[in-house]
Amino acid sequence: MKTDGSAGQPAPFDDLDRRLIHALQTDGRAPFSRIAEVLGVSDQTVARRYARHRGSGGLRVLGLAEPRALGEVEWLVRVQCAPDAAVSVAEALARRPDTSWVSLMSGGTEISAVCRSGSSEHSDTLLLQKLPRTPRVVGVTAHCLLHEFYGGPQSMISKSGALTDEEAARLSPPPPRSPFRPGTGDALPGPPAEPVVLSDADRRLFEALGRDGRAPLADLAAATGWSPTTVRRRLEALRADGVLYYDVDYDLRLFGYGVMVALWLSVAPAELAATGAALAAHPEVAFAGATTGPHNLFASVLCRDTGALYTYLTTRVAALPGVRTMESAPRIRHVKGPGPYVAVGPAVPRSRR
Repeated sequence: MKTDGSAGQPAPFDDLDRRLIHALQTDGRAPFSRIAEVLGVSDQTVARRYARHRGSGGLRVLGLAEPRALGEVEWLVRVQCAPDAAVSVAEALARRPDTSWVSLMSGGTEISAVCRSGSSEHSDTLLLQKLPRTPRVVGVTAHCLLHEFYGGPQSMISKSGALTDEEAARLSPPPPRSPFRPGTGDALPGPPAEPVVLSDADRRLFEALGRDGRAPLADLAAATGWSPTTVRRRLEALRADGVLYYDVDYDLRLFGYGVMVALWLSVAPAELAATGAALAAHPEVAFAGATTGPHNLFASVLCRDTGALYTYLTTRVAALPGVRTMESAPRIRHVKGPGPYVAVGPAVPRSRR
């Protein structure tokens, strides 16, 4: 593995690495041969780059289920802990398959996490029973994610320009045939009237994809009991229905991002849609969504350093319409990323929420 010569740290992603990650974000299961053709390099170069960065923990591709297509509800949870308990509580949260984006925030006494539940009626097990009764937890707040302006299959790399529009279009899969299209900021119809119901084999498929979105068909067939041909057809159908999408989880340090901040904005209701769409377009924003609660707009912001963050807050955020108040909280430690399972390997800062 390449290092930059300072304490054995991995070298930053170069231009080809960034183009490869953008290609994988566009289509996480695209054959290396097709990616290589778009990038103008050999198949072997693409395969070596991917294997090196995946092996070092620099990136991984995940196949994830879109919660709204399944009728699930996402909650943005903030847990206040005694200082000596925050790490153990965060790690316990991270081990749950219904959580993602678990982080220690400012001061090391607050944990942020995203929790999924089958419906709003079934969210009480974790949010109302288990967390409040956990020793050394002193407070829990949870806000329902109502609308996603940016996130899901979109990421910071999608805004980077690493690929040209024409190159990204050559790699882009067909859009979902369902009226439900995850991760857009447009005014779109809501999720299907009837949530998609997964079979037991589907759930085993998602479990395997949640660990490795590029797992070979033979491995997915062994996990599900299907034939490789059936697996391939099911992957295509789930994606076409807007249930399956692919995400790239990558090391923020290798992109040059040194600061991640959670922003909680209070926005006038009449301005919420316009403000959320404007916020989602900012190159610094990795995730943006409307939530319940006194702060009704949440965003994850990535900047190179604190100076860049100050400039962002006093220019782009200051110019947003309808913002009444703002709370910011820096992330000091990443515990878990976008998937349902904790990554095995080096602990590194991850992308987005």
